[in-house]
Amino acid sequence: MALVPKYLFPLVDVVEKTIPRGLRIRLQETLVRTGIYVKSAEILTLILLASILFGLLGILIAVVLGIDFLIPFLAGFFLPPIIFASYLFIMMERRIDAIEQGTPDFLRQIASLLRAGIGLETALEDVSRQGKGPLYDELKRAVMEIKIGRTFDDAMLSMGRRLKSETLDRTFRMIIEGRRAGGSLGDVIEAVAEDTRAVLALKRERKANVMMSVMFLVVAAIIAAPFALGMIMVYSAFIESLGKSNPLLGTAKIAAGGYIIIHSIIAGILIGIIMYGSARKGIKYAIPLAVLAFGIFYVIEKFGFIIIGSMAP
Repeated sequence: MALVPKYLFPLVDVVEKTIPRGLRIRLQETLVRTGIYVKSAEILTLILLASILFGLLGILIAVVLGIDFLIPFLAGFFLPPIIFASYLFIMMERRIDAIEQGTPDFLRQIASLLRAGIGLETALEDVSRQGKGPLYDELKRAVMEIKIGRTFDDAMLSMGRRLKSETLDRTFRMIIEGRRAGGSLGDVIEAVAEDTRAVLALKRERKANVMMSVMFLVVAAIIAAPFALGMIMVYSAFIESLGKSNPLLGTAKIAAGGYIIIHSIIAGILIGIIMYGSARKGIKYAIPLAVLAFGIFYVIEKFGFIIIGSMAP
């Protein structure tokens, strides 16, 4: 499916030749995992154009406000790729969550078909045809791989690796071991379904129990720290307006901005650890928190003195 108009095809070709092939393949695999069936070169072209546009918009805003244009330009230039990367990460996690939630019912269907005397590969094919959603899309791909010669074990393990879900990888490994051991595979899959359902229920319970801690980290990251440090910068500017210059004020602004970003990233990673037990999943919170927190700090630091001054009698 073409995402860009035809007059941009030459630019897409230039981007495709410039970006390393390995990077394009990894991005394409990520797009497929999130359900976006578009060429990676077209996505990169649109991101590049959006970065240039937002960078120029940042320069225009800086000129209108009479401030240094470097930070607005960099913020505008890097905003589209950050937003798109965050969107991909969030969509991928949502897709994995949807697959995990549907796994117990999917396993129950497989177990019922096995008890009816149908073979495992045939049962997988029948279920993949009847169901809809991301889990069944991945299952159709696994069934197709088995048909063209890939072994059942490799297809199932590859499906778990593609989805990057520890729960699904563990589930498929248990099914493979039960298949190798022989016996009643239907009973094994039924037990795996109950175990998976219990694990998912435990995850939901843990998420509900830690929401207060998560809210505290969010408030600290995007309200408390940016507001406190921003008001310190406003007070320093007020003292400087009285004729008492501070040679460390410029360095203090840089240090405060760096602290805000680092603090927000750490808060996001902690949220991932608290809610999911995984620092990797905290990245989807770390990036938006860092951008939002630094934006609040920048606005308070640049315009706080003017706003407070206009409110004074």
